Amino acid sequence: MAQEKTFYITTTLPYVNAEPHLGHALEFVRADIIARYKKLSGFDVFLNTGTDEHGLKIYRKALELGKDPQEYVDEYADKFKSFVKKLGMTEDLNFIRTTDPYHKKAAQEFWKICERKGDIYKKSYRIKYCVGCELEKTDSELIVGKCPEHPALEIEILEEENYFFRFSKYQKSLLDFYEKNPGFVIPDFRFNEIRRFVERGLEDFSISRLKSKMPWGVEVPDDPDHVMYVWFDALVNYISTIGWPNDLEQFNKWWPVTQYCGKDNLRQQSAMWQAMLMSAELSPSKQIIINGFILGDGAVKMSKSLGNTIDPLEIIKEYGTDSLRFYLARHVHPFEDSEFTFEKFKTAYNADLANGLGNLVSRVMKMAETNLQLAPEIPKNTIPQNFKDALDEFNIQGATNIIWQKIGELDLKIQETEPFKVVKTDPEKAKEIIKELVIGLYTIGRMLNPVMPITSDTIKKAVKENKIPEKPLFPRKD
Repeated sequence: MAQEKTFYITTTLPYVNAEPHLGHALEFVRADIIARYKKLSGFDVFLNTGTDEHGLKIYRKALELGKDPQEYVDEYADKFKSFVKKLGMTEDLNFIRTTDPYHKKAAQEFWKICERKGDIYKKSYRIKYCVGCELEKTDSELIVGKCPEHPALEIEILEEENYFFRFSKYQKSLLDFYEKNPGFVIPDFRFNEIRRFVERGLEDFSISRLKSKMPWGVEVPDDPDHVMYVWFDALVNYISTIGWPNDLEQFNKWWPVTQYCGKDNLRQQSAMWQAMLMSAELSPSKQIIINGFILGDGAVKMSKSLGNTIDPLEIIKEYGTDSLRFYLARHVHPFEDSEFTFEKFKTAYNADLANGLGNLVSRVMKMAETNLQLAPEIPKNTIPQNFKDALDEFNIQGATNIIWQKIGELDLKIQETEPFKVVKTDPEKAKEIIKELVIGLYTIGRMLNPVMPITSDTIKKAVKENKIPEKPLFPRKD
């Protein structure tokens, strides 16, 4: 009996101290595209996302709003659950919350294993701390005393006795692992970045906070005066969500994971978490794919204070789910930062969707409905190999460009062969041309399945029924 092909992919868990934004949408949609592609390739797929619900930022935000922290995170968890549905993510998506009782117990068990290994100890310390990153900062990481990612926030000085994880112990193990797994972090320049970080030497990091100062977290086993530092708790979700430690059959079925994350998560996901897994004697993650940031006009970081934010839900409301998915797939670089403005979105929508794909579907299906009695027989394997290769390399932009190349080829074929004219002089020849165009259109529908699932279904349905869609797929926006 052939072994079942399985594929486990996860996003990072959004931190619920702000509304869902375009950066979240990018990571969610990309993970969903890869998950859908793997399903089409015959894999049994587990797609995971959820919400990260502990930590100082959340505790302070809840207090600021006069809410109980649990009430606050419940509201945001519901917002994110609604958000992923509106993004058209696959219905069997798994959604984990770090306040789930099972997850909290798993985090405590993970702690105990690392502690028994001798990798957790207690000491007094004094650090510079960015609440925005929920990370310790060295002087070299600060610019004029500010965190470059959160310049509006004051760097805080933390001075207390906490538990620490022996990160420094795993420098050689991490470097050896990187050497043996040259494709572990994508793209290469991010892999080089994390290698250099580890080569410079690792410092143990704090993994607890005094409960008297910050009570909103998972309690440290056998020490009720401390709660776990948010990163230590949250990272465990990637294994707790697939059954660890109680259901090892499920865990072994899915692990290791392919992980999407932003470039600001590079250190946590590809070094800190991997060292923690090594400590717990679990195999490292399979692969980490690093996204760039979505920036506003002029490559400026989006922020409410600058007034350059774009609400993805507003785009969906006006243009539809697949239009946003299309833009994130085709017009946002797979690994580098990209600008996103409403003007650029609208231009791409009209050019690529209204005038491009939508117009092609109308033209081909009008000719098919008028001249063919039945839909042509569609060959089983029509998706080009270069499309599959691009998605295997997580180059979603490259794969989507191949779809639009195919759209351009069909448009050119219509111009060159003019079947609407040929049908008047040689009906049989015209029908053969139209059949080829319909098969090409169905192939586009197949290729769109992971990227624009609603549009994919609409195109394939139109072909099978040999009917032009009742209304334009993408009405032009003036």
